[in-house]
Amino acid sequence: MTITLADYEKGEKYDGDYSADLAALQDRMTRIQQAHIIHGHRSIIMIEGWDAAGKGGLITRMTGMLDPRYYEVWPIAAPTPEEKDRHFLYRFWKRIPGKGEIVVFDRSWYGRVLVERVEGYATDTEWKRAYDEINEFEAQQLDSGTHLIKLFCHVTQKEQDARFADRLNDPWKRWKTGTDDYRNRSKRKQYLEAYKDMFKLTDTRWAPWKVLDMNNKKAGRIAGLTYVCEQLEAAVPMTGAELDPAVVKLAEKAFKFKLDEKVGEGE
Repeated sequence: MTITLADYEKGEKYDGDYSADLAALQDRMTRIQQAHIIHGHRSIIMIEGWDAAGKGGLITRMTGMLDPRYYEVWPIAAPTPEEKDRHFLYRFWKRIPGKGEIVVFDRSWYGRVLVERVEGYATDTEWKRAYDEINEFEAQQLDSGTHLIKLFCHVTQKEQDARFADRLNDPWKRWKTGTDDYRNRSKRKQYLEAYKDMFKLTDTRWAPWKVLDMNNKKAGRIAGLTYVCEQLEAAVPMTGAELDPAVVKLAEKAFKFKLDEKVGEGE
């Protein structure tokens, strides 16, 4: 089915106990991370969306309880001169996760068919060719055993403007906004066309898109975290580590360790 962003603009309030449900999802994320470490899996969680759509807030809640040694958040800005001299996917290959790791991309390789297309940083030939290159890149990740989740955070123009105003009014949020936001805002029609093509050509069977209605932040965060948890719990063995007999022997010698058979029951 074709993805239409207008289908994700209800902005309905979250009908539940947000704090309790968020805490439960964050606990699930810690178990998911531990399963990655134990079983040597690796995952990419890639997030695209409008300015002020709530990407940062979603990432903060997603990673808030994770062990920082085994995950990385990559905020993607304009490429460096070194990166410009190479294929546009070069800088993303350098950032893919290793064994036991989860990597979160705050914006991504889709910049080629979004901002680089709209702003004219890539030629028509380059960004049109990029759809196939992106699909192949994502297939390569999956073929090599990396799990991939693609999220898109959507907000209406009205909601985006309200958030821009909030940032300008709050001295502690002003750092989040700048002239680029208004340049992008003035080209919303062009970005909508670019998003339409992006979804049409890259919403693949092996790497589907998940659009989040972020017009209500709490509802959007819960929806996004729930989707990530469900997808990764289905992809990674959700079982704990086996006891190492050598370590058990050392513990028995050190402090007369005895295995507690009740530990882990009901979890």
